[in-house]
Amino acid sequence: MAFKLNVNGQTRTVDVPGDMPLLWVLRDVLDLKGTKYGCGVGQCAACTVHLNGKAIYACLTPVSSVGTQAVTTLEGLSADGTHPVQIAWQDIDVPQCGYCQAGQMMSAAALLAKTPKPTDKDIDAAMNRNLCRCGTYVRIRKAVHKAAELTTSASARTVQTASKE
Repeated sequence: MAFKLNVNGQTRTVDVPGDMPLLWVLRDVLDLKGTKYGCGVGQCAACTVHLNGKAIYACLTPVSSVGTQAVTTLEGLSADGTHPVQIAWQDIDVPQCGYCQAGQMMSAAALLAKTPKPTDKDIDAAMNRNLCRCGTYVRIRKAVHKAAELTTSASARTVQTASKE
C-alpha cells in the first residue's frame, strides 16, 4: 500500500504494508539511518522520533497511523548539525558507544521545545525511558542544560537583531 509521509519537511511516498513499523520505513525504505533500532518493543527509546513535535517510539508506530502528521528524525533537527542539542552533545562529548544517542537527542529536543529552561527534575522525567548502556546520564543531563542555554542565547540574539532593524 502507498503512504504519503511528511518526513523532515519533505513529502515522501512509500509503498509498504500498513503494519510496517515507522522505524523500518525510515531506516530501510527512506535510508534515514539516524533513527536507531534498539530493542524493537518500546523499552529503550533508541528509535525515538518526533510526530508533530511529540517524542514517540518508531518501533511501535505502524506507518498506517502516521497519516499527514510531521515526522522529524535526527537528520531533520538540522541539515548541518547546528541544532542546539546536536551542538551540546558534541561539546559535552556525550556519546560513548552511540547506541542510544539518537533517541536521547530526539527526546531532549522534544523536551526543550516544550520546556525551554528545564530543571534536573524535568530532564529526568523527559529522559527516563531512554536507556544508556554506557551510563552517560550525567553528561546527557549536562548536555540538555547546555542545549537550553544555546537555545536561549540564540533566541536573545534573534530578538536583538530584530529590534535593531
